[in-house]
Amino acid sequence: MPHLVLLYTPDLERDAEIPGLCRALADCMLEQRDDSGKAVFPTGGTRVLAYPAAHCAVADGKGEYGFLYANLRMGSGRSAAVHHGVGDSLLQVLKNHLDPLLQQRPIGITLQIDESAQQVFDGKHSTLHPLFNRPA
Repeated sequence: MPHLVLLYTPDLERDAEIPGLCRALADCMLEQRDDSGKAVFPTGGTRVLAYPAAHCAVADGKGEYGFLYANLRMGSGRSAAVHHGVGDSLLQVLKNHLDPLLQQRPIGITLQIDESAQQVFDGKHSTLHPLFNRPA
């Protein structure tokens, strides 16, 4: 551990250069340090796995909507500051990598970090929700 699993709408496969995203996320994980400067994650245990959804439905289905869900599972014992630092860093990598697509069409991104059985971070960034939160 840690294992970061990406599940995404199949349309992102052709547009998002998923292998490069996996490498960027793994590198980000390996760069993380705690308050004492120690690596947060072991190099040999760091894994990023990505899967396009075989079937999906997003929002009202009336647009070319994309979605990427990322779930990081890690062992217990890290501080809340580490959880948030890792979450903010990974979310930034996701946003930077997907930004060209976010500029073209609505895509939702969710990143959740779970430590053992307890979720410890839930960050989201989306250009999809604003389409449906407009005043009528």
